[in-house]
Amino acid sequence: MTATHSSRMIILGSGPAGLTAAIYAARAGLAPIVVQGIQPGGQLTITTDVENYPGFADVIQGPWLMEQMQKQAEHVGTKMEWDHISKVDLTQRPFRLEGDSGTVYLGDTLVIATGAQARWLNIPTEEHMKGKGVSACATCDGFFYRGKKVVVIGGGNTAVEEALYMTNHSHEVTLIHRRDSLRAEKILQERLFRHPNIKVMWNREVAQFVPGGTPETLVAVDLRDTQTGEIERLDTEGAFVAIGHSPATELFRGHLDLDDDGYLRVETGTTRTSVPGVFACGDVMDKIYRQAVTAAGTGCMAALDAEKFLAEADFETTEPAALQEA
Repeated sequence: MTATHSSRMIILGSGPAGLTAAIYAARAGLAPIVVQGIQPGGQLTITTDVENYPGFADVIQGPWLMEQMQKQAEHVGTKMEWDHISKVDLTQRPFRLEGDSGTVYLGDTLVIATGAQARWLNIPTEEHMKGKGVSACATCDGFFYRGKKVVVIGGGNTAVEEALYMTNHSHEVTLIHRRDSLRAEKILQERLFRHPNIKVMWNREVAQFVPGGTPETLVAVDLRDTQTGEIERLDTEGAFVAIGHSPATELFRGHLDLDDDGYLRVETGTTRTSVPGVFACGDVMDKIYRQAVTAAGTGCMAALDAEKFLAEADFETTEPAALQEA
């Protein structure tokens, strides 16, 4: 028999955005249900040292932070469900969602916090070296490479911005691009080419990340010339893969407005999507900042936007009856 769960708010995703939305919604008495998705806790569960989340004097661990957020959400009244949504019907309220488990979720409002995944190179040594010198976020991890030689891999806006950012920490930044020209905006390219601490290596792709030392860390990258196939080794202590992100929005294609990069469109200054009662927060709608703290901030906004929506909807429902009684 198919189980059905109903709530005033269904939240998809259990990273900082989703759990913050849950905390605010639960404290407002909305009894939210969080459907955790395929990666409970979001990207922070695969992040070790976190040094830029406010409130902690010492470095904390990403999985621990998400564990604490979940406990807080549950403590104030959030119900957690281990499921992955595979079907949605947003044509009428309550919204209807169906999980892989067969469970049906009905929500008067829906908060989408499904996040975005960094794109990786998918070379054999990459997975092994993540967190050991290989990262996909210079803003998150750049501080740990202060004074060290680093490389940034990519040729779009993300890569150029990360290379420029890393000059705050490193005196020697090398941008590695597999073509002979960049795709980044011209103004960013001009800043990059003018910077004395950035070197560009054209027509190169990473063949492997080279580990070494005890404990094991990144010591070099092997680069393949895309024209000749020749391999050369470049010593480095940090590598940032900056080839873009993929937002988890495929489920909503055809149901909600997406931008050209696949991110959910929201009204400026709000978390409201193209369907009234559906809200988006975190990396699924933010392609610029992509930080845990900004995700949490938009999670708060989504809960407050949803609470306001429900209050107005309830008022509209009860107003005619109140007028008749008068």
